[in-house]
Amino acid sequence: MLVKSFFAGFGGQGVLLMGYALAYGGMLENKNVTFLPAYGAEVRGGTAHCTVAISDDEIASPIASSPEFVVVMNTPSLISFQNQVQSGGQLFLNSSLISQRPIRGDIEIFEVPASRLAEDSGNIRFANMIMLGAFVKKTKLILMKTLLDNLGSILTRVKKDLIKANKTALLQGYEYLK
Repeated sequence: MLVKSFFAGFGGQGVLLMGYALAYGGMLENKNVTFLPAYGAEVRGGTAHCTVAISDDEIASPIASSPEFVVVMNTPSLISFQNQVQSGGQLFLNSSLISQRPIRGDIEIFEVPASRLAEDSGNIRFANMIMLGAFVKKTKLILMKTLLDNLGSILTRVKKDLIKANKTALLQGYEYLK
């Protein structure tokens, strides 16, 4: 099994953290993983994206030309990356910030109003964790328990008081998609 996922959004949305958390979780579950981040150097708030590969075997290349899963957190990322998801793959949209919808009929689309849910919960900064929770539920690439049990290690730079809020956001996203 080799599964590649791609996460994209603008800088500051926590896109790289989503990818890092997924890769770290896969590593904790004794899977082979790669994490390849890319930062938008054009302007502050430019596009940031990353690729995560998870496999039972060695991974030859971290690059994902046709990932099985793509997560987009804003409209420019949808426009830029929607055609990269392989036929039969899954596309996760932050429907709070993306008004357009892909016209492809060969992929499954999950709309998660991550930004609105985060705002309603009191802090927009947790939109990424809401989306990650929904992503983990649908893809089953790693166990939610792995993320929850190890969030303190994953979020090493975050104050201890934010770990509980991040766990709450993960669970909120996990429960959002049926």
